[in-house]
Amino acid sequence: MATAQGMSGLDLITVTDEISRLLPLWVHKVYLDEKRLCVIRLNSKEQGKFNLLIEPGRRLHMIPILPEMPQIPPAFAMLLRKYLAGGRITDIRQQGLQRTIIIDVRKSEQLFHIIIEVFDEGNIILCNEDLSIIQPLTRQRFKDRDVLPGAVYVFQPPDVSSLSKEEFAERLAGDDRDIVRSLAVGSFLGGRYAEYIVSTTGVDKNILAKDVDASVVYNAIHTLLDTVRTHPRPVLSKSGCHPIPFGNEEEGSFDSFNAALAAFYPLAPPVKKQEEKKRVSREDRIRHQQEEAIEKFKKNITRNEELAALIYENYGFVSEIITTLSKASESRSWQDIEEILKKDTTGSGKKIIRVFPADAAVELDLSRPVKIFVHESIDQNAGRYYDQVKKFKKKLTGARAAMEREVQQVRTRKVQYQRPKKRWFDRFRWFYTSDQVLVIGGRDAGQNEELIRKYLEGGDTFVHADVHGASVVVVKGKTDVMEEVAQFAAVYSGAWRAGFASADVYAARPDQVSKTAESGEYLSRGSFVVRGERQWYRDVPLEVVIGLQKTPLTRIIGGPASSITRICDLYVALRPGTFEPNDIAKKVVRSLRDRLSADDQKALKFALNTEAVAGFVPPGGSDLVEG
Repeated sequence: MATAQGMSGLDLITVTDEISRLLPLWVHKVYLDEKRLCVIRLNSKEQGKFNLLIEPGRRLHMIPILPEMPQIPPAFAMLLRKYLAGGRITDIRQQGLQRTIIIDVRKSEQLFHIIIEVFDEGNIILCNEDLSIIQPLTRQRFKDRDVLPGAVYVFQPPDVSSLSKEEFAERLAGDDRDIVRSLAVGSFLGGRYAEYIVSTTGVDKNILAKDVDASVVYNAIHTLLDTVRTHPRPVLSKSGCHPIPFGNEEEGSFDSFNAALAAFYPLAPPVKKQEEKKRVSREDRIRHQQEEAIEKFKKNITRNEELAALIYENYGFVSEIITTLSKASESRSWQDIEEILKKDTTGSGKKIIRVFPADAAVELDLSRPVKIFVHESIDQNAGRYYDQVKKFKKKLTGARAAMEREVQQVRTRKVQYQRPKKRWFDRFRWFYTSDQVLVIGGRDAGQNEELIRKYLEGGDTFVHADVHGASVVVVKGKTDVMEEVAQFAAVYSGAWRAGFASADVYAARPDQVSKTAESGEYLSRGSFVVRGERQWYRDVPLEVVIGLQKTPLTRIIGGPASSITRICDLYVALRPGTFEPNDIAKKVVRSLRDRLSADDQKALKFALNTEAVAGFVPPGGSDLVEG
């Protein structure tokens, strides 16, 4: 059943079946907030718009109203928009009874899969047609699978919904648990529906699974699955939301299970625009962070105390496992031990969930997973968890003490900022090297032409990236930090647009640069010929830093890190990436502005704006890598 903690596999069967009846649907836009709440805005030719809400690890269902979402979407939302916007959803399905949902989206000739994990911490994973991962919301590593870009997504083994009657009977025959526990955990039904099955079949819920008539139970399970798919009768109560009633529960007045779930999990309505302007004070923000930390510490304390208690509650069994495996490890490798345990489906080995060869440890099923180190005593194993309890109690004490102290507001003195006067080179790209030499570069072919014809003089240095489509860069004087100039030339070139990590750059004297083509050849606007030997700078890294200079003049400047960071208190770095120039300019402005006081934000509005930043953003996609 769907509770405040999350949805079960059976709930998701009803949800996905209802959504599949709405197909075809088209992806309009994807939203994501800081709490990992994702909404996919869907269009239907005949039924209008729909909002599919995804909260990884907890729930997935339709909602009637789009909740409040950030004005500037995070990187993962932009990635999903890039790949999926305009795509047609051809299928939505569940991996058996497991809480894994697969959505197929066809865009042009390509097929993409969105895999949503509604279990544990949860995840949203974008995959290619062959299930190779393009990008997950959260990168994860597990013993038996990796959720990382480039890896192939691995599904869990089949469950009762896809097993034959004979395979299900064989699975029950090897299960030492009572039938209710076996169905609830082993068959992914959960406690409510395990009770439902034994109630409708008349099976004694205390009987062992291996002693039950598997055929009767199998038929009851599949009858239940058919019912929640084809004839759901939603039930809504304070404790949960269910697709069918059980016992004396009364049906609700909802036309779909998705509608009942939307009522059970209410969302705050969109905030009015006037309210958007309200800022959370620094004190309130810190208080909120402290409260969240305290709750996290409490949960960790409770969890570790419970795990330590489980070790002592199962003293005999744990002691037997430690003794047996410790002795076995004296003559066998852990790889051999792991293979033997996998084949042991009837004895104590059935309680061993997984093996950690590198740690000489195993994870035991003691009603919940508990890691046991076989070369340590029971007290030492429990002591590991009690050490964690002590650690988190210490952190909890510190967090509570911090909350008792008043958060001091930083009072800032208003500063008069000076607007710079316009200079002749402001219309070009420019920066000053660390030794105060002016470097200018063209923004387009016309400016490249102008720099060569009007501003390239004796004593200057001509610099250019060794790629097609790059700024002509002119160094107005002698500098000892030509590596800064080379990086400037590499950044504002086609290498950035192509997504390269580095580029080659060369330098030449003004007399080596000519606008006269070889006989029979033609030079287009902005093109040139360089004759003679050049000075090369190989594998120049592509990175540009954009900063806010406050004094003595207040302005946005951009260039190599070594020249910008020495005169700017606030700056960010960019590297080739996915966001378009205008979008990344907005991100830079937001990143810099968020680190200013309220007074400074108002005072620096004339300098810190998207237009000023965009002048230093390279052509092509970029990512913000530093703030």
